[in-house]
Parts: sequence; C-alpha cells; structure tokens
Amino acid sequence: MFLKKTCQLLAIFVCLWAINKGFDQEDPEHVSAVLGEDVTLKCELKYPEEKPVPYVIQWQKQGIKIPIYIWYDGYPPHAGDGYEGRVSLANEASLNLTNVRESDQGWYECKVYFLNRPPDSPKNGTWMHLSVHAPPHFKTKPLDVVYVKVGESVSLPCEAGGTPPPALIWYKDNLPLEESRTVQILPTELRISNLRQTDIGDYTCMARNREGTVTTTTKVIVAGPATIVLPPRNVTKLEGDRAEFICEAKALPTNVTHRWFHNGVEISQLSWLETRTTARGDGTLFIAPTSAEDSGKLTCEVTNGIGTPDTASAYLSVEYPARVTYSPTIQYLPLGLSGVVRCYVQASPPFQFITWTKDRRPFDPNATPGVVTLNNGSLLFQRVTHKHQGRYRCTPYNIHGTAGTSNVMEVLVREPPMYTMKPKEMYQKPVDSEIKLPCEGIGQPKPAITWRRVSPNPNSIADGSKLPRERAMIRGGNLTIRGLKKEDHGRYECVLENEIATLVTSTLLLVERTTPHAPTNVTVNTSTVAATLTWLPAYDGGHEQTYVIWYRLADQGDSDWRTIRVYPDGATTFTVYNLQADTEYDFQVLSRNKLGDGMFSPIIRAKTKSADYVGGSISSTETVGVTFTSIGEKSSGNSGPVTTEAPTPAGPTPGMVRNVTVTKTTLGVRITWNPPADGVPVSHYIIEYKHDIQWQRWGPIKDVTFYEAKLQQGGKYSFRILAYSDAGVASAPSPEVKLEIHGDLQDRNRSKAITAGVVGGILFFIAAIVLSVCAVKICNKRKRRKAEKAYMMVTCPIADARNGGHSHGGSPVPLKKYKESRISSITLLNFRRILHRLSPF
Repeated sequence: MFLKKTCQLLAIFVCLWAINKGFDQEDPEHVSAVLGEDVTLKCELKYPEEKPVPYVIQWQKQGIKIPIYIWYDGYPPHAGDGYEGRVSLANEASLNLTNVRESDQGWYECKVYFLNRPPDSPKNGTWMHLSVHAPPHFKTKPLDVVYVKVGESVSLPCEAGGTPPPALIWYKDNLPLEESRTVQILPTELRISNLRQTDIGDYTCMARNREGTVTTTTKVIVAGPATIVLPPRNVTKLEGDRAEFICEAKALPTNVTHRWFHNGVEISQLSWLETRTTARGDGTLFIAPTSAEDSGKLTCEVTNGIGTPDTASAYLSVEYPARVTYSPTIQYLPLGLSGVVRCYVQASPPFQFITWTKDRRPFDPNATPGVVTLNNGSLLFQRVTHKHQGRYRCTPYNIHGTAGTSNVMEVLVREPPMYTMKPKEMYQKPVDSEIKLPCEGIGQPKPAITWRRVSPNPNSIADGSKLPRERAMIRGGNLTIRGLKKEDHGRYECVLENEIATLVTSTLLLVERTTPHAPTNVTVNTSTVAATLTWLPAYDGGHEQTYVIWYRLADQGDSDWRTIRVYPDGATTFTVYNLQADTEYDFQVLSRNKLGDGMFSPIIRAKTKSADYVGGSISSTETVGVTFTSIGEKSSGNSGPVTTEAPTPAGPTPGMVRNVTVTKTTLGVRITWNPPADGVPVSHYIIEYKHDIQWQRWGPIKDVTFYEAKLQQGGKYSFRILAYSDAGVASAPSPEVKLEIHGDLQDRNRSKAITAGVVGGILFFIAAIVLSVCAVKICNKRKRRKAEKAYMMVTCPIADARNGGHSHGGSPVPLKKYKESRISSITLLNFRRILHRLSPF
C-alpha cells in the first residue's frame, strides 16, 4: 500500500514539473519577408557560466538533412545548396539571408555547440518560422487569341502562384463573370460549353493577393475553315496561249494557303508543268504557255488549319491542229483476209477528216470498193489483194487545220500464217504424268510459235503467262510438260505470229487426282459486326470440294488466324459473325477435297462498319459475348479445334427459342420450334446437337422454324437452338431436348430398302399376272368370235331357209363360254393362293 501511494505522488510531481517547464518555454518566433528582400533570423548566444568559450554555429532548415550554414571561428563558413552567396553570420549567431526566394519559406533552427563542454551538455539555440510574401505570377495562362465555333466547348487555362496564395477572378468585357449552366469557373481554368454567339468577347483572368495583382486577357473569336467564294472556271485555250484560273477564298483566321493539283497530282511534283505555272498570293494560277498535255482537271485546295480543306475544280482544254503522232515505216496486210492501215492521229477538238495518198496520188477510200474508213481514221481493207500494196501517206484536219502530213508508210501484202496442227480442246492427265500439246503452223515470213498460260483469275495481278521453267519444253512448236503438278491445271494458248498477223488457239489441261485450286473472285461485304464472303469455285481436282474461311485482325501475325468451316458443303457464300465494329480484317478462303487441303485465295482486307452506322441494325447498347466453335478446323501452329472468340458485339439480345420439339423420321429427325417472344428481329437460327461429348452445329437456318436432318447412327442425342439478331448477337440456348434412337440408322435404312425392293418385285409380278390374264381373255374372245362367224356361215342359212327362223338345234357358243369361265376361275384361284403365301410381306 505504501509503494502504491509513493508511485502516485511521484507521477504527480513529474506532471507538475513538465507543465512548469512548458510554461517556461518561449513560443517560436515568426519572421516575414517580401520576395527578393533581405531578412535576419535572430539567434541568442548564452555562454555557459557567462564565460566566453569556443563555439560552432549551425543553422538547419526543416526538410533539408544537411545544414544550410555552419560557422566556426578561423575556418571558412559552409553554405548549403541554393544558399551560396546568400547567407552570412550577423552579430554572434544570427543568420542574414539575402534575396529571399519563395522556396526559403519554412522552419529554421539555430544550434550553438560549445567545444569545451561534454557532448551531452545543454545547447543554446532557438526555432523560428520564415514566411515569404510574393506577389502573384502566372504559371499557365490562355493564348492571346482563341478561335472557336458556335456550339463547341472551349477551355481557358489560368493558374497563378504567390504568397499568400492569390485568388483568381474572371472578367468578360471588363465585367465580372458569373457562373451559369454553361460557364464553369474552376481553380485552374474557365470552361464554357455549348458556346453561343453572346459568349464571344475578351476574357480577363486576374490573380490577386495582398502583395499585388496580375492580369492576362484572351480574345475568343468565332472562326471557321477556309471557304472558296470564287471558284475556278473551265477554260479553253489554243496551244501556246496563256491560261488563268481564279481561286478566291475567305477565312477567319485569314492565314489561307492555296495548293493546286493537275489530275490529282500537286503541280509542284510535275516538273514538266511547274516551270510554266505561277501562283499568286490570292490563289490565282497562271499557265503560260499552254501545251497539249496540260489538258485535264485543275483543283484548287484552300485551308487555314481549321476543319477540312475546301476544294474546287475546273477543266483546262488546250486545243491544237490535228497532228500525226506516229508513222510506221512498214505496215503489213494479210492476203485474202481483212487488214488495216493505221494513221495515228491526235487532235483537239477531234479531227474532222483525213486525206490519203497512195504512190503520190490522191487516194479516196470512199470511191474504192472494199475499203472502209474507220472512226479513228484508219483504212480497213475488207479483203486484201496485191493491188492494195503501195506507199501511203495521211493528213488529218480539224477546225484548227492540220499540223502536217505523215511520213511515207510502205504497205506490203503478205500471206498470213496458218495452223497446220492445233491442240485438242481439252486434255486430262493425272498428277506426275507427262503431257505433250501439239501446235504447228506455216506462213511467209515464217511465223514464230510461242506458248503462254492464261491467268485463271482475270483480276489477278499475278503474271499468268509464265510456264514452269524446269519442267516445260517447247520444241518445233510442241509444248511438253513433265511431272504434272496441281498448279499446272489451266488453259494454255499457242500463239502463231509474224509481221502479217497473230493467231491464237487455246486448250484446257485438267490435272486429275489433286487437291482443289484456290477459289477466285473473293468479295467481302461488311456490316457492324459481321462480314459476308462470296467467291467462285476453281478446279476441284476431280473430287467434290468444301471450303474453310480464315480471318484475322489486320496487320497481325500468322498465329492469329481463326477458321470457320463453310456449311452446307459446297456453298460459295458465308457470313462470319461476332466481329469488332470499325475494325479492319483480313479474309481468305481455303478449298479442300478428300485428297486434302487445296490452295488459299488471295487475302482480302475489309473494314467493318462503325457502331453508329446508319445502315446497320444496332438499336440498343446491350452487349453480349458470343463464342463460335468450328469442329475439326485447325489453324497454323495449333493442334486442336479452333475456338473463334470475338469481342463483345453491340445490339439487342434475342430471347430464348421456345417450344423446341424433336420427332423421329425415317432417315433422322425433324426439329420444330417457336421464335423468341420478345420481338427482337432474328437473322437466323443455329441448331446444336450432341451425340457424344462435343456439341456440333447445323445452320444457319433462315426464314423457317423447322429443320430436317439425317443421322448416321443411333444412340442418345441432345438438341438445343440459338437465335441470332441482325447484329450477330446470340440468344441463350434453349432448354435441351433429349432423344434416343435405337439401332443403327444405316442398317435400318438398308433393311427398308431391301423390303421396298421385295415389295416392288411382288407388285411387278402381280401386274404381270393381271396383264397375262387380260391377254388370254382377249385372245379367247377373238377366237370365239371367229368360230361363231364360221358356224353361222354353215348353219344359219339352212335353218333360215327351212323354217324362216332361228335354229333350235343348239350352238357351240355356250360351250365355249363355259370353258372360258372355267379357265378364268382356275386362274383367279391360283392368284388368290399366291397372295395368301405373300401376305406376311
């Protein structure tokens, strides 16, 4: 108890001593200075026992580890970084700080160390706070002039520093600016949204504190792109004259620049035209002198850096007298065929007529039988004879006259080449075999025989005229290709050519037992999240072919290809869904047959429509992720099925398909369903079925709500259906419908076919019996009539002559009827017995 009381008294004593010491401690001193002025931070020095002893003065600034000033008598003082030349000792321990900066503001501590005292002895010193007052200054401010458009938003930045922190005040046209629904005054900017005409004016940002005031002003001006107010006009000039095109524009700001283009190419890039053109500052273009090749479209483009450049175009037509551009020294005409003597003419405006001379005498084509003047001025000889040979000259004329007559053109009549042996229309050869295509011809001069391959795709930029160099050989006009390959399939042409004429004949080479060739004419039509591919099938290699579509994001590596198998087999149009909007994709089509994969079509690049595409079907911002899995397709570098996952498409999600029913049919199943009840338009349906562990697909199914499918084997099946919107968004799968099919459908179909054959044979046998009975009956009837006729010829005259009436002695006719009826009864009895034996069938 005594120990407890003692501890309590000791605690009270310590608290009272601490409180007393706290009251004895002086408050720290606060010093103020104006930016750029000098200030003295006082520090009182008290010697221990009031006797001077050596000491060290150290000034420390809070936040800086190294002292900013150290003084010791007899040594040069130390000044910290940023304080060199600005600190010195005043009196005994005070610090004189010159050219005060804003960064000098803070807490300072003065420490005095006495060297002849132990380290733990009390130290003199004090704390003080320096406040630096600075007039405001701008850290950021708006531009002097800001160009805007009505309806846009504008932001005017304004941020100031100073001590104390300055207040920002905004003025418009020297009047205080107040906030509103479209005007926001923020700490570092002024923001105006949906700019109106009344918002145009001068805006002043004022920064103010008790040390001073600064202002900055910016002009907000309505600006717009440069616009052509006086466009150029079409000009027609005679060659050698001067042409002038005016292009006057207005803009705010007025820093308008002009550019001129000739047929889409800037004039500064056309050396043959630039040297004859001059463009003034107001945009007027001069061409002097004009030349025939200057004719074309001249386009003026103006811009002031705002918006899209404005353009206007006009046409320059340079006219000149008709001229002959080329005079071949020798021209040949084929004897007995039609031939043409050409006069190569250039004229603007077009030539009106051409005069001809032959052997220095006027030659009138219209007065010569068998000669016709063509629209281009050339002469057509409908049937060439030796009298058409000679020395010809032509002179063209238009409204400006003529530039002269052509040189002499020697026209020679020669026999044309002709084929003595042509290749057949088609050849079929298997892979790795050899083919020889014959082609021979004669003519004077002797014609050259060449072979070329016709490109399978007329739109392809690849050269289709090259033959396989290592395996192709031409000897005596005959083409031999050894070791045929798939790519050798195609059409080949034999060209027979000399100076008189050029003849061409072709043949088709089919290379059998190969994988198919690449599809041709691939086109892609895109929507927001889908792409429809269409193509033409190429040679199938002698077997039925199917297709696989490969696609990827543009400019990606080969490992990023995704594949989708085209269904139904053999289709040449297919739609790929779940693509990203406003994105470029690469597409190509791969063909295959039972021998393996064929060749890829050329890569086609296409871009999907943007999400706000007017022609699309996007009507909602709902997003649903959809995954397509193509069973059995593999991309390069992968070893399993490819799952093509596309980013989330936009659009409404269809509801779940309703009332799915599955019924058995003779060959498989019939599936029916009802559309979703939410009214979202459905583009197509996909049926998924599972026989083992993996889902497979039928579809797409459009415009109907039923589907009949063949199944190859019995077992337990599960079925479900998905609905897809026009935007490619899939619904949730319908509830699964399970169905068990007993036995092997192939064996069942085979037994049904056998049964049908047996029943057909029986029906054929029955029909044969019926026909036989009918034939016997008809024959017997004819025999009976013949017998009756003979009998009447013998008996009837006697009876009639004797008693004038019918004979009552009887007739053989009833006997014959009895025999026929008996035969018929026996036949029907046998027929019934046969039917009774066959009744189990």
